[in-house]
Amino acid sequence: MSDTPTTAEDRLAELDLKLPTAFPPAGLYQPVKRSGRTLYVSGAVPFGADASTPVVGKVGCDLTVEQAQEAARITGLNLLAVLRDELGSLDEVAGIVKLFGMVNCAPGFTRTPEVINGCSQLLIDVFGERGRHARSAIGVAELPFGMAVEIELVAELV
Repeated sequence: MSDTPTTAEDRLAELDLKLPTAFPPAGLYQPVKRSGRTLYVSGAVPFGADASTPVVGKVGCDLTVEQAQEAARITGLNLLAVLRDELGSLDEVAGIVKLFGMVNCAPGFTRTPEVINGCSQLLIDVFGERGRHARSAIGVAELPFGMAVEIELVAELV
């Protein structure tokens, strides 16, 4: 076993994860805003590699918790794609500071933290301890275009 720490880019390859192409903004905002060594990544949604296959619907009605966790994981891949597009390499990320996850849920659905775990686990898998973060996970009545989840990210640069 090597003493050299595994980089985020190495972990992507080890996990056989392919990042999608970063999507352009759907409105009048920037996908990423830098402030010093902090990156604020705008809300991403669960589009797969093929933009024609978004994950839409209300969790607890149209989607199971497991399906919503996968949507959150896909959203995490999109967040990573935006970071890589901005930085050139995920190895420029010192750590993930915070996530803000919104879940499009049916009335009475209260398991939003479990849903956003799909994204959190991905970030820990890719960045190791540097991927552990502060987080909020809330349920909302609607999300743009009926998306199942939307997640924002704050990262710190090396």
